[in-house]
Amino acid sequence: MEIICGSHQLRAKHKNCVLTIGNFDGVHLGHREVLNRLKKQALSMHLPMTVMIFEPQPAEFFLGKSAPARLTRLRDKCIQLSRLGVDRLLVIKFNEAFANQTPREFVENLLVDKLGIKLLVVGDDFHFGAHRQGDFPLLQAEGKKYGFHVLDTQSYCLNNDRISSTKIRQALEVSDLEKAQTMLGRPYSISGRVMHGRCLGRTIGFPTANLSMQHLVSPVSGVYAVQVFLQSALFVDTPAEEQKTPPKQTKFYLGIANIGHRPTVNGIRQQLEVHIYDFDRDLYGKHIKVVLRHKLRDEKKFDSFARLKEQIQHDAIAAKQWLLANK
Repeated sequence: MEIICGSHQLRAKHKNCVLTIGNFDGVHLGHREVLNRLKKQALSMHLPMTVMIFEPQPAEFFLGKSAPARLTRLRDKCIQLSRLGVDRLLVIKFNEAFANQTPREFVENLLVDKLGIKLLVVGDDFHFGAHRQGDFPLLQAEGKKYGFHVLDTQSYCLNNDRISSTKIRQALEVSDLEKAQTMLGRPYSISGRVMHGRCLGRTIGFPTANLSMQHLVSPVSGVYAVQVFLQSALFVDTPAEEQKTPPKQTKFYLGIANIGHRPTVNGIRQQLEVHIYDFDRDLYGKHIKVVLRHKLRDEKKFDSFARLKEQIQHDAIAAKQWLLANK
């Protein structure tokens, strides 16, 4: 999959494509339905399958820290979209200038002049342009004017329940990991690069790999039994025709993770700390994926570091027992 960072990187070779636009936060089953439809059209029209996403996501730009928690970072989004056979991913920087475009400017300048789209697939609730004035009927009118087709996709439902990033976020907020997994089509996970921490866990026999949650408000918090995968380089440089059978991640490690602000040690930033059982390799600078399997408890502040150590020992035993019993 080719990643194009910004419309200024578009070249003549990128013209003529089929396109879909959205946040694709979580790349859930509803998103996959849209992508499957786009893929069929791309194959029948012999055109590259292109996806346009935004960084930051529009809600994050407008609402800042009040924006809804994000389900997936950009890197994870790239991996998921690549594995679904997307040929090109266009990442648009969402800033004030972009947000203030009129709907027609967006269509004419980007969709027509730079991308030369032949077909556009969007969700049934898609809005765009300044003040969200652009909608599906306007796209249809512009399509007739400039010679591209517009298809809408109805909301994807599972057991008569509409799947959306909001619904998944709500399930995670109440610790319903099973419901979130059903809508995502895979277990919920958090990925990132391991950074240096304060090494407090090492002093009590529980060294941790620490992931910074900067630029990501987590929809989950607390202590979890987890599976940990070591991630290699991004899977996005592989040509689309070679992505039909993406590599399987079969090797994983068991662990226990805390997601939160670490109030007992006066933590400030939200962070994920994971202790991997029977593991002594150096992970600094490496990317890992932490799959949340079972929530043990909420994060809490303890009266002392000694009391925290006692609770961690108890949690570690409980997490391992659960993981071994639920392979």
